[in-house]
Amino acid sequence: MNIKKLFIGVMLLFLTSCADNSNSRYDSGYSDGYATGYNTTCKIRATLIDGDWDNENYSKGYNQGYAAGSIDCKNQQ
Repeated sequence: MNIKKLFIGVMLLFLTSCADNSNSRYDSGYSDGYATGYNTTCKIRATLIDGDWDNENYSKGYNQGYAAGSIDCKNQQ
């Protein structure tokens, strides 16, 4: 019985490690892009970001976030 529980635990660990994290990289990119776009357009300050440019989802999120942050800054002026 213990072997069966161990096997199930190992399989769950394996499946969890294979989970798709594309949404989290997009979200991280969007957040970084939004902050950079807002801060740059409003001339607030430099922004430290992740900069995971090799990740397609991060780059897409960053570009969309940058545009949204820039627009929000312009709308608040």
